[in-house]
Amino acid sequence: MVLALPDEAATAALAARLAPLLRPGDLVCLEGELGAGKTAFARALINALPGPREEVPSPTFTLVQTYPRDGLEVWHFDLYRLERPGEIWELGLEEALVAGASLIEWPSRAGGLLPEERLVLRFAHAGAGRRVTLEPHGAWAGRLTELAG
Repeated sequence: MVLALPDEAATAALAARLAPLLRPGDLVCLEGELGAGKTAFARALINALPGPREEVPSPTFTLVQTYPRDGLEVWHFDLYRLERPGEIWELGLEEALVAGASLIEWPSRAGGLLPEERLVLRFAHAGAGRRVTLEPHGAWAGRLTELAG
């Protein structure tokens, strides 16, 4: 599924449609070049979940931030600065994959350590806006039909 995101409002609208589908144990991988919209999407998704509106900075320097949302803890990882794939375990990925929903920017930096069951969003520049390709793996394929409906 490929969607045009002409502006940040369209990115936020997609995040709002995806947010109700998130469950504990989910993994959402956010891929794309610098400035392609990964952090803007993560920010919008976190704030689309039930709970108080929060400041959601890019975790580029902290590597991971957690956000308790009404009944779901969201872990927002940025792996850009990882030196070795195994460092992701030191950031709490194992706990995140069991107890919360994980948003991971730059997932390729984890090598092959991430589970296959995931939703991949590939962001790309498209003129003045962006384009996103949604690639569901495992149970996400059936769940995304809810998004298309």
